[in-house]
Amino acid sequence: MIRNLRLLQNSCPEYVRNIIMTVEWIDGFEIKANVENNEIIISANREGMLSLARHLTALADGVPGDHIHYDEHNALEEGSAELIIERTK
Repeated sequence: MIRNLRLLQNSCPEYVRNIIMTVEWIDGFEIKANVENNEIIISANREGMLSLARHLTALADGVPGDHIHYDEHNALEEGSAELIIERTK
């Protein structure tokens, strides 16, 4: 399954440009993100974990400031908290 996620890339200090990163999800993925007692809990089935691993690899190959937004409208199960994963140094 192919879905588009928005990847914000800060590749030049003078401007910020939006790039659409196309990622392939493993069929049957299920991912949920919750905040409980000041802890972030990411729960996923095998397909969800493998899908997230692909996204983390793509971010690792990017530049500092690249990040991906996940929410219940594009990837996470209903009732999930929004999750943002960002590449730093």
